[in-house]
Amino acid sequence: MLEKVVIANRGEIALRILRACKELGIKTVAVYSKVDKDLMHVRLADEAVCIGPNASTDSYLNIPRIISAAEVTDATGIHPGYGFLAENAGFAEMVEQSGFTFIGPTADTIRVMGDKVAAIDAMQKSNVPTVPGSNGPLDDDNERTMRIAKEIGYPVIIKAAAGGGGRGMRVVHSEAALINSIFVTKTESKAAFGDDTVYMEKFLENPRHVEVQVLADGQGNAIHLFDRDCSMQRRHQKVVEEAPAPLIDPDARAQVLKACTDACIEIGYRGAGTFEFLYEDGRFFFIEMNTRVQVEHPVSEMVTGVDIIKEQLLIASGKPLSIKQEDVKIQGHAFECRINAEDPVSFLPCPGKINQFHAPGGLGVRVDSHLYSGYSIPPFYDSMIAKLITYAPTREEALKRMEVALDEMIIDGIKTNIPLQKDIVRDANFGAGGVNIHYLEKKLGID
Repeated sequence: MLEKVVIANRGEIALRILRACKELGIKTVAVYSKVDKDLMHVRLADEAVCIGPNASTDSYLNIPRIISAAEVTDATGIHPGYGFLAENAGFAEMVEQSGFTFIGPTADTIRVMGDKVAAIDAMQKSNVPTVPGSNGPLDDDNERTMRIAKEIGYPVIIKAAAGGGGRGMRVVHSEAALINSIFVTKTESKAAFGDDTVYMEKFLENPRHVEVQVLADGQGNAIHLFDRDCSMQRRHQKVVEEAPAPLIDPDARAQVLKACTDACIEIGYRGAGTFEFLYEDGRFFFIEMNTRVQVEHPVSEMVTGVDIIKEQLLIASGKPLSIKQEDVKIQGHAFECRINAEDPVSFLPCPGKINQFHAPGGLGVRVDSHLYSGYSIPPFYDSMIAKLITYAPTREEALKRMEVALDEMIIDGIKTNIPLQKDIVRDANFGAGGVNIHYLEKKLGID
């Protein structure tokens, strides 16, 4: 078992990792920027090391300082959480080369899955269904490019191979706009990601966003924890998630779940990961794989009873999966609302001091948050400050429980998106299940 782990992150996920470590008897080291000295996990960790100024580039993205923190505390492993360096192959490589265990996939796996073109190629070889597309990067042969687009059928979407989080994408509705759109996307991608490689796919007009949670030990064993629906999005950012995904064709679900676990074994995957799909007209289409724990992992934990962070730690310790596929059963339904420190209308960030924080409770209610009364939210990082999760035997009960929990939650001193979340959970179409990825933006009047 790993003896001591550096938690290379902040906020709610850092606290979540700390709790899992403590339950397994693993000592913890919190690393933090100057402004984050009062974070809850910093207070609770066995040791804490300041790794730099407030800017993430000087702290949470500073690889040498994180590795130095592991060295001075005699840590044995580093958990990246999500965001920051979690999917940075260079970081994973340096962690291992420095003699520490990276709690996640190998650098090679992260590198392949981080390149969308390479990832699609790997999935096709493993029989994971993919979106019809160019099956590789677009070159300077405009005639070939226009021929591919015509074969796929408009509209098409141009995507940056190194993109993510909704960045580096452009939808094209006609041949006349194709070549210029490719040029603009390549230029933007080079500026944002340092790589101008782009590829083309069929643009699905009314899909849902459904993803599959997997765990693999790198020793030939892999399981799935079924699926989640993350279609309630704004600007490609998830707002509400649920598990399992409602109204999915059973045969299509069974096929894609098996394909995902088979792919994990085929590529020698190690750790927790998520296969993300677009789902339309009863068919799944792979879009990317996230080689880390997801923000929305709690909903999968609630319906399967599997502690995903603990499994990450056990796998990184060299142990085989502690559970087999036949042991994983879906029981009930779960929702997660992301609570952000932002104006619920303009969506502008709203950092500031929390005068009062009251977390809702009761049967089937879980709050993952680093907040406490008197804590000041800094303006330097992501605006998500809490995750409110509810669980019940049925989807209807879980949704009603979320409605009650949102009414009970108090975060005084700043603006939050709780009013928006209340509106969503009371929305009749969302209540019926199966809304597509464009639903929330249309509801909000966003073009």
